[in-house]
Amino acid sequence: MIENLSKKRMVFGISCLILLTIVVLIIESKWMKAGTRRQEFIIENNSTCWKRESYEVIKDCHPCTAFEIASRSQGVCVLTHNKEVLKCMSGEIVTRSCDRVAWLDEKHYWSFQISLTIVGCLSTAVSFLRQKSLNRRAMLKIQNQLGTC
Repeated sequence: MIENLSKKRMVFGISCLILLTIVVLIIESKWMKAGTRRQEFIIENNSTCWKRESYEVIKDCHPCTAFEIASRSQGVCVLTHNKEVLKCMSGEIVTRSCDRVAWLDEKHYWSFQISLTIVGCLSTAVSFLRQKSLNRRAMLKIQNQLGTC
């Protein structure tokens, strides 16, 4: 396994991984500049009162239902699959498309962190068990060598 690699091979492997990481970051940054999403979102009934006057968010950004997306009953759900409800000062209530749902992003973040912690703990446990097994093998080998002399 990894303990059998020489120092030169380890340095070479780590250098390759660092180089690969830098190349991926450069490629991603080029693609992100070329394919950035427009922040202009679809508004229901073509009302843009929220651009002209102040408004109040009645319902924060939340995911559209599967029916709204499939039936295209609300045009704002087609692009981002998220919507928020606004009330302009003129009294008009408008639904507009929004980019991110905060509570959903937080849920994904915490589930990722929990899964990462579990994988880290399991990896640590396996590593300790492997080290314990290798130490036991080495001790048995030494005992056999000393016993046969």
